[in-house]
Amino acid sequence: MTNQDSNDAIQDVIIIQPEVHRDARGTFQETYRRSWFPLGREMVQSSRSDKIAGSLVGFHYHLHQADYWYIVDGVAQVLLYDLRASSTTYDRLMNLEMGETNPIGVFIPPGVAHGFATLTDITLTYLVDSYYNPSDELGIRWDDPRFQDAWRISDPVVSTRDQTNPRLSEIAPQHRPQGTPRT
Repeated sequence: MTNQDSNDAIQDVIIIQPEVHRDARGTFQETYRRSWFPLGREMVQSSRSDKIAGSLVGFHYHLHQADYWYIVDGVAQVLLYDLRASSTTYDRLMNLEMGETNPIGVFIPPGVAHGFATLTDITLTYLVDSYYNPSDELGIRWDDPRFQDAWRISDPVVSTRDQTNPRLSEIAPQHRPQGTPRT
């Protein structure tokens, strides 16, 4: 396990570099362990997302839910954006490549917006620490000027939801993280 220590690191985001065990049969990796995340809670749901190359998902964020992502197959560009005004890394953008070229996991705390662009077809598995709550399912427009030059793909396939999310400047105050937004 490692925590990324770089100029683009975001407070409370934890990067996991799983140890790979190899033998004649293949490989084994432990990709998640609760004890790796001191600020985390018990993960209550696991999901899988399969996306084709050229897809873009996000930016999504939650005021109360944390996520843990691990890409099982393929390669994606992952962008994280710190929306927490109380954070030492407020307004910081973190850019990661995840998947076969960089087999890492990422813990995303509440208040950190997250999105990904698929550089190949991918399979993403993710854990969350609370069940789906539509009032905690928030977003920022993927093509907001703040992120204009960040994405590595052009003309992505984007969902209607992600095309219609508000721009940063349009997010209502009650939909912005304030203090410690966990319940």
